[in-house]
Amino acid sequence: MKSQKGRSLLMSRWPLNGYYEKGLAIPFLLLMEMGPFVKLAYTSGPNGNVTFLLLQVQSKKEESLTPSLSQTIPTFYFPQGYPKEKVNIDAIIAKIDRTFSQFPNERATLEDMGKVAKACDCPLYWKGPLFYCAGGERTGFVSVHKFVAMWRKILQTCHDAAAKFVHLLKSPGYNYLVQEDFIPFLQDVVNSHPSLVFLKEASEFHSRYITTVIQRIFYTVNRSWSGRITCNELRKSNFLQNVALLEEEVDINQLTEYFSYEHFYVIYCKFWELDTDHDLYIDQKDLARHNDHAISNRMIERIFSGAVTRGKKAQREGKISYADFVWFLISEEDKRTATSIEYWFRCMDLDGDGVLSMYELQYFYEEQCQKLDNMAIEPLPFEDCLCQMLDLVKPENEGKITLHDLKRCRMANVFFDTFFNIEKYLDHEQKDQFSVLRGTENENQDMSDWEKYAAEEYDVLVAEEAASDQWNDW
Repeated sequence: MKSQKGRSLLMSRWPLNGYYEKGLAIPFLLLMEMGPFVKLAYTSGPNGNVTFLLLQVQSKKEESLTPSLSQTIPTFYFPQGYPKEKVNIDAIIAKIDRTFSQFPNERATLEDMGKVAKACDCPLYWKGPLFYCAGGERTGFVSVHKFVAMWRKILQTCHDAAAKFVHLLKSPGYNYLVQEDFIPFLQDVVNSHPSLVFLKEASEFHSRYITTVIQRIFYTVNRSWSGRITCNELRKSNFLQNVALLEEEVDINQLTEYFSYEHFYVIYCKFWELDTDHDLYIDQKDLARHNDHAISNRMIERIFSGAVTRGKKAQREGKISYADFVWFLISEEDKRTATSIEYWFRCMDLDGDGVLSMYELQYFYEEQCQKLDNMAIEPLPFEDCLCQMLDLVKPENEGKITLHDLKRCRMANVFFDTFFNIEKYLDHEQKDQFSVLRGTENENQDMSDWEKYAAEEYDVLVAEEAASDQWNDW
């Protein structure tokens, strides 16, 4: 192969998968080090892999490089998981065949899929996704041939649990999960988990519980706020470990990160108190009544601005949905987590420049001062409050507070409450500095702030319900 200048091209394949799509410059740095007689091309392969081709240009007088000098970098970017060296697919398929042979006409119903899931070496509650991915929803059963064809393809292309789970739930043609993709999976959990048997007679609560769990999944797993959960995000989370625990844990309330029914009950009851017309939407006046008007009106306005909510139709009508309320309540009661810090930072960042300016802080603090005046409490001057908050956060750039600064700060909850939650602000003020610091030292406590709140509120709700029943008996 000759160039126009009479130079030959020797091609060495450099499978630097993932660099091109991530926009990284490593291949180009390699070229700079190897000199001017090098060019780079790339080819796109299956599963999103990108292979770079290193083209080395030589003059006619130079001898060709020997094959031993041709360099190859092993593939190290695996969007579908790292392939396992020894996976006997035929043995797995044979195990599945034996399982299907136990069923009439070698057809499995949804009730049979627990055994099939175990034959696939999957957690029990993958049974719903396995059934639906193989087309069982259309016919009411899955044949052995159709299931084997489906599972063989997954074993060949998906090399870890995250990739397999995404493949089972996703819509055709996509490589990520949206909220609707979780509904069939969670409906099967509702229908078959022993802790949720009582819900069979209360079908109206099925969708509410499922909506709550989906929002908690995206709240924790979807770190990009994109509304799309990728394999990589799922891989980095603990969600699949919690799915596996559904089989082991008889009491679903012990799974407090996603599936707890008690947590759902607390969230839904709090929303029900505000949603007076019970249409599953609330407006600014409704939300302002939360916790006896503790949250400032200016912050309420920001929540309804679309900075942290989804659904353009509801925004146009000046309302937020129950799903949005789930995010709000968890963020309000636990301001230490990454997602909650991002939630409130988005609300306070009025101009969206990624920095909380002194103007933005003063804008929110003004209403706090008005509330304190109404309570006959002398507010701290803004300049003094600002000095306290800067000492608390210790921003890297003087006078500018970034999201990174607040995540690094161990008292982001104190910072946020100072500017828009009068009740919690006063609570922090009544504590001495050392007790606040001791609170931050207990970050590795068994229960998060949200879990403490949910447990306390659930006990209150149960006590109120018991008292109401006793009164009715009279």
